[in-house]
Amino acid sequence: MVIQIHAIQNHSPANLNRDDLGAPKTCFFGGVLRSRISSQCLKRSIRMSDEFRRLLGGVRTRQLAKLIAEKVTGKDVKKRAENILKACGLEPKKTRKQEGEDEPENAERSKMLVYTTQEAISQMAKLLQNADGKKDESLAAEFEKLISESVAVPDMALCGRMLETGVLKDTTVEAALQVAHAISTHEARPEVDYYVAKDDIPGEDAGAGYVDEAMFASACFYKYFSIDWETLCKNLKGFGDSHEKLAAHTVGAFIRGAALVNPTGKQNSFAAHNPPDGILVEVGTAPLNYANAFVKPAAPQGERDIISQSITQLGQYIHDLDTGYGRPTKRFWFSPNLRYPLTATIKESEDGKQKQREVELADNNLKSLDELIPAVIRAIGHDWEEAQKVILNSEVA
Repeated sequence: MVIQIHAIQNHSPANLNRDDLGAPKTCFFGGVLRSRISSQCLKRSIRMSDEFRRLLGGVRTRQLAKLIAEKVTGKDVKKRAENILKACGLEPKKTRKQEGEDEPENAERSKMLVYTTQEAISQMAKLLQNADGKKDESLAAEFEKLISESVAVPDMALCGRMLETGVLKDTTVEAALQVAHAISTHEARPEVDYYVAKDDIPGEDAGAGYVDEAMFASACFYKYFSIDWETLCKNLKGFGDSHEKLAAHTVGAFIRGAALVNPTGKQNSFAAHNPPDGILVEVGTAPLNYANAFVKPAAPQGERDIISQSITQLGQYIHDLDTGYGRPTKRFWFSPNLRYPLTATIKESEDGKQKQREVELADNNLKSLDELIPAVIRAIGHDWEEAQKVILNSEVA
C-alpha cells in the first residue's frame, strides 16, 4: 500500500531554498525555467517541525562522542567515547590547534555525519558509565550493535539511513518515504531586490550605511510525497506490538507537517508563510507523480488565477491517467473551505451534439485539515485518535 500526497502551494516572494550563489534554486522542465525547492530541504523542514516533534527520535550529527559524554559522569569520558567510536570506524576529524587553545575547537567531531537514535545514544552512555573493567574493543562491539539495530523511530523509518564506515555492518535502513523536488507549475524567473540600510545617526554624508542585492522569486509549486506503508511498518517493527499504530501516527503527523511547514530560508526577509490551497491524498498500490500535468506551463486564463489554473490542469491530467491506468483505491481532496474544487471536464456526445460536464475526482472532498487526516488514517485501517496516543518515550521525544 502506498500513501501519496500531492499539493498545490502558491508562495509570495521568497527565497526558501538557495543555491551556492544565494539565488533561489531553479530547474528546466517542459522547456522553460522553473522555481524549485529541493527534496532534502522539504524533508528536513518537516522532520524538524513542531508538527513532527513528538515523533522525532533520530539524531544526525558529527558530534556523537560529545552527546554520549554529556550523559556520563567522570573524567576523560569524551576522549574514551571518541576512541570507542573510532574502533567502530567513526574516526574524529583532525583539526589544527589554534594558538592559545587547549584543544582544537572541533576536536570532538567525526569525519562523517552519523544518523542514529536518541535511544541508542542513551544506551551507549549507560554502557560507558558502567564500563569499569571493560576494554574499549568490547564496548565498541556493543556500540556497533546499538547503532545498527536501534533504528525503530519514525523519522528514520521514513527517511532511511545510509551509513558506511568500513567497520559497521547492516546499518542501512531503507526509506519508506520518497520526495520529489517541488517545482513551479509555471515559468518562473528569479528577480533581484536592491536594498539599503540607513544609518540611524547620519553624519555629513546622506548616503546609505549599507547597500546590497538579494535574489527572490514568487511561484506556485507542485509538491509530491510518497510513503510505502509496508516499509514504514517494517522499519518500526522494533518498537513493539504498537508499531502499526505508531506508523499510522507517523503518516498523519507527516501530512500535517507537509501542509503547515515551510522551509526557513530568508523567512525573516520575506515571511512567505503561505499554506497549500489544495492537497490531494491517494491510497493505492503504486506511486504516481503528476508533475507532467505542468509540462505545459500554467498561466492565468479568464477568471482563473494561477492557483485555479494549476489545479484545473492537475485535475484534467489525473482524469486522463485514471482513464488510461485506473484509479487509486481511495482519493481525498482538501482545499480550505473547498475554495478550489478538483474536477475534470468530460466531453460527451448527445443527440449528435458535443456537450461538456464537470466530474469530481475525489471520493471525499474535505474543507479542513482536521477532517482530512482522520479520513486518511481510517482508509489505511486505523483510528486517528488511538494512533496519536502511541509516541516515543519522554526521554527520546
